[in-house]
Amino acid sequence: MGDLQGLISKLDYLQDLGVKGLWLMPVMQSQDRDHGYAVKHYRDIETDYGSLDDLKALIAQAHQRGMGVILDYVINHSSDKHPLFLNASSSRLNAQRDYYVWQDTAPSGWSIFGTNPWYNALTGYYFAAFWSGMPDFNWKNDKVRAFHHDNLRFWLNLGVDGMRFDAVGNLVENGASAWNSQPESHTVMNAVQTLVKSYDKRYLVCEGPDAPQAFGAASSCGSAFAFDLKDAVIKAAKGDASSVQAVADYFKTAPAGMATFLANHDSFAGDRLWNQLGGDLAKYRLAAATYLLLPGTPFVYYGEEIGMGSGSGLSGDAALRAPMSWTSQSTGFSTSTPFRAVASNITSQNVASQVGVTSSLHSHYKSLLNLRNTWPSLNAGTYQYPTTSGSVLAFQRHASTQKALVLINYGTAAATVSLSNLPASITSSPGFGSAGAMTTDATGKASLTLPAQSVQVYPL
Repeated sequence: MGDLQGLISKLDYLQDLGVKGLWLMPVMQSQDRDHGYAVKHYRDIETDYGSLDDLKALIAQAHQRGMGVILDYVINHSSDKHPLFLNASSSRLNAQRDYYVWQDTAPSGWSIFGTNPWYNALTGYYFAAFWSGMPDFNWKNDKVRAFHHDNLRFWLNLGVDGMRFDAVGNLVENGASAWNSQPESHTVMNAVQTLVKSYDKRYLVCEGPDAPQAFGAASSCGSAFAFDLKDAVIKAAKGDASSVQAVADYFKTAPAGMATFLANHDSFAGDRLWNQLGGDLAKYRLAAATYLLLPGTPFVYYGEEIGMGSGSGLSGDAALRAPMSWTSQSTGFSTSTPFRAVASNITSQNVASQVGVTSSLHSHYKSLLNLRNTWPSLNAGTYQYPTTSGSVLAFQRHASTQKALVLINYGTAAATVSLSNLPASITSSPGFGSAGAMTTDATGKASLTLPAQSVQVYPL
């Protein structure tokens, strides 16, 4: 199933790809011993993955390679085997009862994800939005705040570079029709942001699918996954003109701290990118280039860089969490039996067959990440002059020391575009892409023909 030492052994691969940070899905001790979101010990490592010393070694080795490590922190709920819940459920009078959400009688009128979230624990009914085995914390209790803040300090003091916070839209409930993305949840996460950023060079990102930009605001988490962008990027890659426009418009107003992505470990966010695009490599490359060249912090889900498909014969979340396709063999770099079925396309889409191959998807990702890492404008520049023309997207990224022009033709035919707002009287050759040099006139205008389904990046 993979472990921390195995990850350490592959840090060179990730460094070579151009990765600057690692988000580990839950590695704390859990009841489920699978997805990890039913935490039963907030300050220790699941033994299947290793130990605290292994995590310290991972952090040290990652730092030596210029990479940060953030942990998935489950802030909304715990396992029902956590000592706090065992105490809370033991008696209505228990001192820790109010760490969770209770009612003496079963509330009516509730439905979350199609299910009644109230469960009978003999001493009363407790609230669990996701599963009976994961009861929700009562974030209206200051002791819950202190409990989590202390846990966060533990990990930050250990050297972890930050956190990804799970299900922040579910933190506070105000009734059967007011349980999602409540104002108090933003207050909770703003306090968490203040704590995390009181440490030097720390980062946090939040999962709030129903209100991503609200949680990405400085008054909340300050950074959140751009669930409201990913579908537009994928549809744009398929040539949908309205989606091209939606991509162009997104960062006109979205917080700069949004975290872009195309797919992740949750089936509600969509299938593996390979499956969503039907294995069409031209469209795949366009989707990748789009989110890797836009503002924000891009998250590449493991295996995406090689076109890894969903797990063979699997469905739901499990299909998205198959073992990494290191080689064409199911055992990868080990001799162990895989934890679950491997990707359905492992024989054609694997690391061993792509690394060092110029035309491979892996090389495409590596080139884009190298461009992003070495051009200040693409790394942290502002978003300027976004325009569309049919299936063509154009935008500029500006940093104080350098500027870039990004052109993406999502169409299946070559397209000629007229450009403006460029530096006057310059000639620029693409730093990425196969189109010819671009020459601007004295007013900063240019005309350029873009190959079908292509990406061009020009230094300005």
